[in-house]
Parts: sequence; C-alpha cells; structure tokens
Amino acid sequence: SVLFAVVSVVLVCFVQERGALGFERHYHVTDPFIRRLGLEAELQGHSGCVNCLEWNEKGDLLASGSDDQHTIVWDPLHHKKLLSMHTGHTANIFSVKFLPHSGDRILITGAADSKVHVHDLTVKETIHMFGDHTNRVKRIATAPMWPNTFWSAAEDGLIRQYDLRENSKRSEVLIDLTEYCGQLVEAKCLTVNPQDNNYLAVGASGPFVRLYDIRMIHNHRKSMKQSPSAGVHTFCDRQKPLPDGAAQYYVAGHLPVKLPDYNNRLRVLVATYVTFSPDGTELLVNMGGEQVYLFDLTYKQRPYTFLLPKKCHTSGEVQNGKTSTNGVSNGIHLHSNGFRLSEGRAHVSPQVELPPYLERIKQQANEAFACQLWTQAIQLYSKAVQKAPNNAMLYGNRAAAYMKRKWDGDHYDALRDCLKAISLNPCHLKAHFRLARCLFELKYVAEALECLDDFKGKFPEQAHSSACDALDRDINAALFSKSDNAEDKKGGGPIRLRATGRKDSISEDEMVLRERSYDYKFRYCGHCNTTTDIKEANFFGSNAQYIVSGSDDGSFFIWEKETTNLVRVLQGDESIVNCLQPHPSYCFLATSGIDPVVRLWNPRPESETLNGRVVVDMEGASQANQRRMNADPLEVMLLNMGYRITGLTSGGAGGSDDEDSSEGQVQCRPS
Repeated sequence: SVLFAVVSVVLVCFVQERGALGFERHYHVTDPFIRRLGLEAELQGHSGCVNCLEWNEKGDLLASGSDDQHTIVWDPLHHKKLLSMHTGHTANIFSVKFLPHSGDRILITGAADSKVHVHDLTVKETIHMFGDHTNRVKRIATAPMWPNTFWSAAEDGLIRQYDLRENSKRSEVLIDLTEYCGQLVEAKCLTVNPQDNNYLAVGASGPFVRLYDIRMIHNHRKSMKQSPSAGVHTFCDRQKPLPDGAAQYYVAGHLPVKLPDYNNRLRVLVATYVTFSPDGTELLVNMGGEQVYLFDLTYKQRPYTFLLPKKCHTSGEVQNGKTSTNGVSNGIHLHSNGFRLSEGRAHVSPQVELPPYLERIKQQANEAFACQLWTQAIQLYSKAVQKAPNNAMLYGNRAAAYMKRKWDGDHYDALRDCLKAISLNPCHLKAHFRLARCLFELKYVAEALECLDDFKGKFPEQAHSSACDALDRDINAALFSKSDNAEDKKGGGPIRLRATGRKDSISEDEMVLRERSYDYKFRYCGHCNTTTDIKEANFFGSNAQYIVSGSDDGSFFIWEKETTNLVRVLQGDESIVNCLQPHPSYCFLATSGIDPVVRLWNPRPESETLNGRVVVDMEGASQANQRRMNADPLEVMLLNMGYRITGLTSGGAGGSDDEDSSEGQVQCRPS
C-alpha cells in the first residue's frame, strides 16, 4: 500500500508537471503579449556585428557569435555575461550551436574562415578544428537523436556531416550541391526536423529549397560500399549521387519564371534561413531578394501555374461567387505543360451566406479597397477567409486587391485566389477574367490567351468589354514581341528548368527534382532581405502562431501565421536585424544585427511608458521595403552610406506599373 501511494504521488506530480508545461507552452505567446512586446534589455560585450544567436534547450542560456571572432554565453534572464572566449577563428562567426546531450558544455561555431570549431565551455578551450570546407561556413545544424553528430553548410556548395565519436578529425560530405547545380552554387543554411531528425532542409543559391532524407542517403552509400561493383564508377553513378526519393524540392511557384528578370536587375534570390515548425509539419524560408514563405510538408501542392479550371456550362448560372447551381464542373486539373481545358461534371457546393460579423469585415475590406488601401483590404479579406475558407467571393475580392497592390508575388497570390474561387464556384465571372490577367502579368502569355478565350466563351456578354479588349491587345502585343524570352515563356514546364541562366551546369537529376517541386502555403510581406545573406525568419510560439523576420531597415516584423497579416513592427537595430531566436518556452525574443549588442524583448507591463521602438506606420514601412527590394543596387548602397534617394523614400510601391484605367467593369470593383 505504501508503494502504491508513492507511485500515485509520483504519477500525480508527473501529470501536473506535464499539464503545467502544456499550459505554459500553449499560452506563452498570445496576441495581447505580442501587442505589448517591447525592449527589455541590451546585452553589451561584443565589439562587432552579432551574426548568430542560440538558446540552449532549457532556455536559461543564450550563446552569441560575432565579427569579433568571440562567442559569449549569457544568462539572459538576469542580463549577465557568463563566459566570453575567442573561438580561434580568423574571420566573422556566422553560426553557433549547443551540442545536444552535452550538458550545455560543448559549443560549435562556423565562420568565414571556412572552419568549423568545437569548444569545451567548462575549460574555455577549442577541442576540435575542422578545415574541410573551402569557402565560408554559414550554418551549423544539430539534432537530439544524433547526440554526437552535427552538420555544416558552406559556400563551397557542400553539406558536411561530423561525428565526434570518430577518432578522425575529418568530416564526410553528405550532400554535394555542385554535382547538381555546378561549381557556382553556394549552400547558405540548413536545419533538422525537430520531430524526425532524419530530415534535413537546405537553403542555397536560387529559389529552390531542398529537403533530404539523411537515413536514405546513408543506407544508399552503405549498400554501394557492400556492392560487388563498388569499385566500378560509371557515368550513371556520378550523375546519381543521391538515391531516388531522398530529396524533395520546394519553391514559390512564380519565382522560377521571375528569375531571369531578377538576374537582369542584379537582384539575387537565395534562401538565407530555413527552419521547421515545432511539430515538424511546416518549413519556413526567408528568401533573400523576395518574401518569407511557409511550405506545408503534409498537404503538399504543386505550383498553381500548372493548374487550369475546367469549363462551366453557362454564364447565366453563377457569377462573382454570389450563388451557385449543381451540374457544373468545379475540378482543377493538374497538367505538367501549362494550362489546358478539361471536360467533366461535378457537384458544386452551395455558397453559404456570410454571418453578420464576417459580412461587416467584408464591407470594411470593400471600403478599404475603394479608398485604394490595398494592404488593409487584403488583411481584412484574409481575416474573413480564415473564418470562411469556402467562400468564393472572398477569394475573388482578395485577388482584386492583390492585383491592385502589385507587390512582388502579388499576381501569383491573386492567381491562386482566382483558382480557389473558381474551384468553389466555376462560374465566378470576375475570377475567370482576373485569372487571365494574372497569367499575362506572370508572363504565361499563351496560357493567358487560352484563358481569355475560355472566358469569352463562358461569358459572351463580356467578350467585347473594355477590359477584355485591353487584355486582348496586351496579349497579342506580347505574343508578337521580339524579346529574347518570348519562346521561353510559352510553356509552363520548361521555363522552370531554364530559369537559372546556367542551364549547361544543371544536371538532369536536378531538372527532374525541380520539376517535381511543391508550392508554398503562405507568404509574408513587409520586410526587406537584400543586403545580408544571414537574415532569419522564425516561428514564434510553441504552436507556431506567429512568424518573425528581420529586415534591412533595422526593424523586425511579426505576422499572424494563419492570416499572414502583419501585426507588429519593432525597431531592433540601427541598421539591419539579421537574427531572431525565440525562447523555447517563454514569450521572450532575442535579436541581433549590425549593432554590437544582443537585444531581449518580452511583453512590457501595461504601466510602462509608451514603447519608443514601435513602428506605428507598418504600412509605410512595408511599402518602403518593397521599393527598396526593387531599387537599383547602387541606390541601395548609397542609401546604406547615408545618402537620401528620392525613389526609395517617397512614392508608391516599387516594381509596379501605372494603374490600368481601362480594366472595365469586369475587374475593377470587389463583389
């Protein structure tokens, strides 16, 4: 009976502890806390830019690495410096990691001197030095399931794996990107899935993010060594360094098509940071030169530029998402070579009227649209979409707002919304027309013509509207254009492979993997990531409720994950915020950048005076960053040097054409 009582007490304590931990993790980042987030302290100690931050598992230690080649371990809760040591590196430190299951005793650093160093903090000594990379080491990754193992990504295009149990002081190449992409490819970042440590995500030059199965790679190489023909190296072996199924690529669907234009403007696309959600089901990417993207690893979707709505039978049945009928196709057909029409009949779910509170939100969004407050309209429509995900009208209206705002990626998000609206209501008139316009803006000119012809057939009363005539003229002018890229942009598939501009260095295996890429789920806009290639974006909250990212304007941005709405902007650095590392269990955020300090942020007391670091005009900051991303690189350089460039400090969002005044009644107003 005594034993039973003891066991019962232990079980009760365990359940209570787990319950308290679950409560803490569920509620440690909430909307009221985000609204009160402010600066708590600045940790002084470095003499150069602070390029990397890392919490230990418990969250009672914070490590930082700097251009000063030192690493500092802090007690962030008491704002104390516990340890500072020179790492032995001869150049800027870019990554710092605690080795799991080492009692926070072992710290790993990677630096611009191409070296990876392992340090014993208890004796302040560097115990291992690896010099296998031939270019700057940008990131280190660790995994709890592999306690003596870690990985590095460097600008020599290699992902290396290290095992501290081995006597050898060398590492092995796990992934060689140069075998796929040529000698100029650079690996920039990597991370291991926290729930399944067999999966490794890698960011590199270009818009594609790669997900690898480490176990499959090791098993493949083990079987190759055991094979009787292991010593025979054939051309086929060299072309297939990884087994089939060991890699999966992800890409924002519009970026491969945009890449030639970006290259012409010296605008570089590179993944500067990748991280998994706490449950391991999502992958977040900060795409340098573009936006922040979230990829769903469970419900994967192909790029929408490969999808075309099926025909609906008449223009008189349903228009603009207000009503619907049965007997009309609502499917979306997947086709690897662009758009094509598909016949078929399927049930269309009846459109449900919006409840009064959502109808009010929609009306507020329509009013914002009428006042040309495009971002405000998008955020309101997004808020309504989250609550009513099967309402075609909301998607159609949000598409119109995206098309008016014209930020980078907006036309592709508008295309996605049009396709969603049409899948819910196949006779949504405005969504059909906007789809054709989006295809044209995305340079899918032949597909735009096909879609416009389909629109005229479905809605003959609109065939000679001013909007149709204007789009028809634009398409025909583009089709007869003598531009160098005209042939490349007629098909959806091949352009995705030719987009790098160095096609002769791209292997056949790489082409296949790119063609099988999956698209993003959410996109987050407002920050700017063009000046540094170590800028992070992270999930904030144990349930990944928020997304945070640094920015070239010295601010960091916080978005709601599900709505993608920007909810808070804070000034985090005098120049650039690069690093943002959320505490593992508190509403506590560490940031750093060009300033030689580490800043700590948490919810401030309501009695505290007004937070001077809050950027009140979030819309203005976002517009300025869009202009900055589209500015001439020389102008950005001059701006960083302190010169004021008119085009960067005033006016509308960059990269947008003048508003089309001839779009007619089909496209102009939301429903």
